[in-house]
Amino acid sequence: MCQACGFPNARHERPLPRRAFMLGAAAALTLADGASAKPARKPAPTPPKPQNVMTPDAALARLMEGNKRYQKGVAKRHDFVAEREALVSGQNPYAAILSCSDSRIAPEYAFDSGRGDLFVVRVAGNFANPDGIASFEYAVEVLKTPLVLVLGHDSCGAVKSTMTSLQDKTTLPGHLPSLVAALTPAVEASAGQPGDKLENAIRENVRLTVDTLRAATPLLSAAVNDKRVKVVGGIYRLKDGAVDLIA
Repeated sequence: MCQACGFPNARHERPLPRRAFMLGAAAALTLADGASAKPARKPAPTPPKPQNVMTPDAALARLMEGNKRYQKGVAKRHDFVAEREALVSGQNPYAAILSCSDSRIAPEYAFDSGRGDLFVVRVAGNFANPDGIASFEYAVEVLKTPLVLVLGHDSCGAVKSTMTSLQDKTTLPGHLPSLVAALTPAVEASAGQPGDKLENAIRENVRLTVDTLRAATPLLSAAVNDKRVKVVGGIYRLKDGAVDLIA
């Protein structure tokens, strides 16, 4: 300010020191960057079993290779001690299996798999009810499992009991009628097919269950359409342990 006239005059003002100017500019830039910067994305965590991250086709091939080893009696040695620590933090199975509850069927053995490899849902007759569908939704959406296998087997007692109940028009005790109701569509759909009636019903049950899971909205159907997951069906042979893919 000019003391003589009372108006500002640049020639009479003290210039801002260079160091102060630079510090102020740096502070302004820092504030501007902070306001516009987006939070950095956290890197995706490493899955417990990285070798289980694969495509649906690769998962199916691995599953069937394991079954071949099982048939030949040359199963791999699985080191559960080494896997234990990795699996404490989570799981990322490469296949989810809907299997019958029959004690003669053990998917982990049949496909020569270790802990954390298979996500298994078991129910007598290997059919898909709402709870089972929810379990597979969890496997596909949360665990990112790329393959779902519906695994039936020959000489299935649940299917045979359903056929007998329908033929004799008898009502089974307890909660067994709900099982009969779930398996009846397969028995009826296979009624006119040539060949062994029980075998036909078992195969039809697997096919219908595969269709149910593929069409289950909104999660499983979307995953199938996006090719993030493949749903297939197979029959386990008690005589030699072979799994035949039929759907």
